[in-house]
Amino acid sequence: MNALASFEALAADKLIDDDANYQWRVARAPTGLPKPEDFRWGVTDIPEPAPGEVLLKTLYLGLAPVMRMYMQGGGAAGEAALHPGDVIHGRGVAQIIKSRHADWHEGDIVQGQIGWQTYKVSAMTPAEKMFRCRNFGLPAMLSCKTLGMTGLSAHAGLFACGEPRAGDKMVLSGAAGGVGSIVSQLAANVAGCDVLGIAGGAKKCSIIRDLGCSAAIDYQADDVAAELATLRPDGIDLYFDNVGGNILSAVLERLAMRARITLCGSISEYAADAPYALTNYTRLRRTDSRMQGFFVYNHLDRWDAVMDELASYIHDGRLRPVQDIEQGFERMPLALAKLYTGGNIGTQLCSVRGEPGEWR
Repeated sequence: MNALASFEALAADKLIDDDANYQWRVARAPTGLPKPEDFRWGVTDIPEPAPGEVLLKTLYLGLAPVMRMYMQGGGAAGEAALHPGDVIHGRGVAQIIKSRHADWHEGDIVQGQIGWQTYKVSAMTPAEKMFRCRNFGLPAMLSCKTLGMTGLSAHAGLFACGEPRAGDKMVLSGAAGGVGSIVSQLAANVAGCDVLGIAGGAKKCSIIRDLGCSAAIDYQADDVAAELATLRPDGIDLYFDNVGGNILSAVLERLAMRARITLCGSISEYAADAPYALTNYTRLRRTDSRMQGFFVYNHLDRWDAVMDELASYIHDGRLRPVQDIEQGFERMPLALAKLYTGGNIGTQLCSVRGEPGEWR
């Protein structure tokens, strides 16, 4: 039985209804890639909101590679560290079905820290980073990722940190992933960059060519360093890094003058025993280049402006949401495992109940 087949088996006998709160909890801290034994299914009563609280009914949940780090008790952005038995952290989209909070109303659609559960009582605190979902004439589903933290990550990493310029010879790793599939389109269709995408497998390389990339490197089949030399003979002006490791090292060997590197993620290292030891970072000095990390929660002050912008790009065709959707809450562990096996394309999410019946 392959890895994903074992996750299919984990989901097979589990169903939800609206009469209980279903949850996925940490069974043990993962070692290596996520395994079915790392997850525990739980069922509790639906909680009742106290004064100053609301009851949220989950519609969609998003998946991200960092969730494995949450399960290990680290990597959380202000959330409490997780231990065996705890509900797994995660952002999603939900509808308020009961409110005892003066500022939040029944029927509101919100996105924020819901966790892997089908209901949640929340005081809507700043720590949960809750936002009212705005109806742009687009599905509420998009607020889970493209019009959510994933979209903000792509926008902040590209524009605030990368400072793209028309004509930039750009390289983008993880180009078929959640952030990458947005960055490629914003860079090509909005900023006017020439984007060289890096992805795993012929299928993904074909897809990213339709998402703004002028060319693609298949890291599973190609010699990445050799392909960079061929496709970027005059150097790289801008690199958006989603993977870290050997690919980041190869890019550092091909920088143009005053190049910019944006560090968004390092999925190649998340399941490794030790961080990658980058030995050639001094290449930055030779070309007066810079390498800058960013943390999406440091850009929350621009939330409304960025969401307006991204929604306008969706409407005018410059941004096409690419979503990999698992149907059913029982498939959350499978959806996370796909991120580590290269099984997903675009933003990964789970439809728990689908679109709301009404949305103001």
